[in-house]
Amino acid sequence: MIGGRRPLRGRKPADRRVRVERPHAPYFRYMGPNTLVAKPAANVAQTPAGRFMARVRGVVFGRPLSSEEEITERLSKVKALAIFSSDAISSSAYATEEILRVLLVAGASALLLSVEVSLAIALLLAVVSLSYRQVCRAYPNGGGAYVVARTNLAPIFGLIAAASLLIDYVMTVAVSTAAAIVQLQSLWPAVYDYRIVIAFTSISLITIANLRGLRESGNIFAVPTYLFVALDAVPFPQPLELVTVFLLLKAFAGGSVALTGVEAIANGVPAFKPPESKNAANTMTAMSVLLGVLFVGLTVFAVQYGLRPTQPGGASIVALAARTAYGDGSVLYILFAISTALILFLAANTSFNAFPRLAAILAEDGYMPRQFSFRGDRLAYSWGIVLLAAIAFGLLWLFGGDTHALIPLYSVGVFLCFTLSQAGMVRHWLQVREPGWRWRLIVNAFGCVLTAVVLIIVVSEKFRDGAYLVVILVPVLVGMMLFIHQQYARSNKQLQVDPKLVVKPPQREERIVIPIPGLNRAVVQAVQVARSIGNDVRAVYITDDATEAAGLREEFERQVPNVPLVIVESPYRALVGPLLAYLDVLDAAWPPDKPEPITFVVIPEYVARSWWERLLYNQAARRLRTALLGRPHTVVVAVPYRREEPSVFEAAQAAGAPPGPPSGAPPAPASEAPPAPPSTDGDARHREGS
Repeated sequence: MIGGRRPLRGRKPADRRVRVERPHAPYFRYMGPNTLVAKPAANVAQTPAGRFMARVRGVVFGRPLSSEEEITERLSKVKALAIFSSDAISSSAYATEEILRVLLVAGASALLLSVEVSLAIALLLAVVSLSYRQVCRAYPNGGGAYVVARTNLAPIFGLIAAASLLIDYVMTVAVSTAAAIVQLQSLWPAVYDYRIVIAFTSISLITIANLRGLRESGNIFAVPTYLFVALDAVPFPQPLELVTVFLLLKAFAGGSVALTGVEAIANGVPAFKPPESKNAANTMTAMSVLLGVLFVGLTVFAVQYGLRPTQPGGASIVALAARTAYGDGSVLYILFAISTALILFLAANTSFNAFPRLAAILAEDGYMPRQFSFRGDRLAYSWGIVLLAAIAFGLLWLFGGDTHALIPLYSVGVFLCFTLSQAGMVRHWLQVREPGWRWRLIVNAFGCVLTAVVLIIVVSEKFRDGAYLVVILVPVLVGMMLFIHQQYARSNKQLQVDPKLVVKPPQREERIVIPIPGLNRAVVQAVQVARSIGNDVRAVYITDDATEAAGLREEFERQVPNVPLVIVESPYRALVGPLLAYLDVLDAAWPPDKPEPITFVVIPEYVARSWWERLLYNQAARRLRTALLGRPHTVVVAVPYRREEPSVFEAAQAAGAPPGPPSGAPPAPASEAPPAPPSTDGDARHREGS
């Protein structure tokens, strides 16, 4: 047991008790032999700068949350609808406009068919949402199309789905932000000139909100979502007219962006409160109903009142509809425009929840860097959130914040995911065959065929407009993920320990090399640490001044006896190269019939008190560590010395002990230390020992 016992006396003679004092108590909870659980005090920064940054993070992001608090951060259906559905619901604000832009080419009469196109898209939405309800129930751990395709089809299909989803989530942030700025233009036309600045500000704020955690972001995003839904109710007339099949398909492809974001709920099932699968499936249904009503209703309203898309910088169809319904300049019109802009800004939040979760699943499977699976102080996948924000803003800047330039890149990836997900679910039901599997199989099979047809239409109609970039990017991302997975697999194989291995004490010899800048307390500290590792210790001084080196040798041999000092002259004033060459000479001089020893390179470092002082010290030490990283049979040991603490050398002197090797270990004779290689012309690595 860690700690000590201290007997205590009470007021009465027989009143005695024992207090068990454990030094770990302020920092850890004792859970059994050799098992401790860290308390918040164990994470408190030790430096003033660290404590200041911790306070700043606490103000901006909130207090750190423990893993046990994760269940309290789960989302109710009401908040989850606001978070995961804001993308899908808000897409009705620009999907109708894309349909009208295509049909307007054929004349005003062709606009009447936009209602039929929107109804066809609504039917597709119903099929897809019903299919994804099955995904929520069958795969409650999240992952959506990636997990379904990987499990039931093949890993490569899962990666294709994952790459498509990642692209789609980035596009969601870019398109919804650009569309929100368009809504603001309907109130303040001058906003168009500041669209990039506004985009950067909004993405930054959403990033901070998501870094604070799910529950708080749900509180922030709920009001604009439901306000938009309440104000966007419109009537349904019945127009009808014929136009070319080609134009209808193009309009259908443009309006299919209304389905983007539907899969986000299936990816984020673990974020729901228990029962997770049921709550996610019910939220999926509610979202689909709202989206269908809003999308079709807005299209009908636009046709009934003859609304026409404007040029970039002008009012959007949603803004024109609100102006017609509520009156230009009215309170309801202004409220509607602001709520529409807010939900479009916050529609990016769907991606900020789904993208990091998908990246975390990919990282756990070894297809993305492992840091994407790490959670921050607020239980958020911080790496994924920051990466998404950076890429999305870069995309907005590249395309000038133009919604119509971004949309052709949008729906290709999502329909590819739909198709792979439904195909995987067909395979799933054929294997599982649980009660009701036949009708579920029919639903997913119909959804697979339907989304595959739509995928072909979208790719063919939008290919020249920019969809070709997605067709190129998906294989590139898949190749990157396969490369990462291969690297992890190779390193795991190299690091794997034979299960039959029993680790024994080392049988190899050790030698210790201390590169020194002179003789100071940090060097003395490093020498004492080196002596505790082994007996074969030598210091190496690399210099271009022979006179200074001679003076140092005399001083070093007098004050640090029994530690040979090897002086390496460097006429080209280099540090790293001569040291590496000296280590190579040591290796070459080792008897070939003996196992090669482990070389410990002990580097003394001075620890400054403040961050700005640290810029002045240890630059050479950092270069040495970088150069030695990965060198065979070499271990780098950094020995910090703080000015406020006495060195090991001083402590030994105060105790009256001679500064030598550990008790019972004879010092290495100086004659056994190999001399410094002689100076010759050419590369330092080709010098020969004497």
